[in-house]
Amino acid sequence: MAQETMSFQTEVKQLLQLMIHSLYSNKEIFLRELVSNASDAADKLRFEAIENSALYENDLELRIRVSFDKAARTVTIDDNGIGMSRDEAISHLGTIARSGTKEFFSKLSGDQQKDAALIGQFGVGFYSGFIVADKITVETRRAGLPASAGVRWTSEGDFEVEDIERAQRGTTITLHLRPEEDELLSTYKLKSIIQKYSDYVALPIFMKKEEWDAEKSEMVTKNEDETVNRRARCGRARRATSRTISHGRSV
Repeated sequence: MAQETMSFQTEVKQLLQLMIHSLYSNKEIFLRELVSNASDAADKLRFEAIENSALYENDLELRIRVSFDKAARTVTIDDNGIGMSRDEAISHLGTIARSGTKEFFSKLSGDQQKDAALIGQFGVGFYSGFIVADKITVETRRAGLPASAGVRWTSEGDFEVEDIERAQRGTTITLHLRPEEDELLSTYKLKSIIQKYSDYVALPIFMKKEEWDAEKSEMVTKNEDETVNRRARCGRARRATSRTISHGRSV
């Protein structure tokens, strides 16, 4: 299908402006909302994969990745969760206060609801990205669909939807920052926001590790991931300890 341009309804545009300027007094909250949505997407995949394990597509390690590009002035939140089809992207991203998570949660049994770590409500929270960005690009593919079923959703006023090739399932959200938001183009700043608001997320949140280079007298980004959120780090440490004990070795 060719690229398609769509308009938000008038009341949605008004609500969006109200939310951007009034609802979120703390700009940093955008990252918490988008990380929460990514965590939700992983939970949805886990539940659907109970009935259809092929949805994992040989990629069992669920994770979230946060990165930035100083030259392009972008911040990106990427996950390998359930992803979205074209219809879902139009429905969930094109309508404020339509909660995909809430719909999903309402379909679960009582026991499943107790176990599901569904945080945030996908819909309004996504639009918090416009607090710091004047353009948002979303690339996504729903688990189980072919690579040709990838979708790109872009908005800087109205929104455009087009079909793309996407080998990886899940969702990549790229925020094109407003001129005054350059402080977000920093590993230290993004890590501090994650640890302040998203340390409780069980899924590992990866960023590229930075180390001090004495020769260059500056921080240098390494080609190595580190887990930023403490809960995921502690969970990995406990699992490693359990494996050591199970193999009969002292810790």
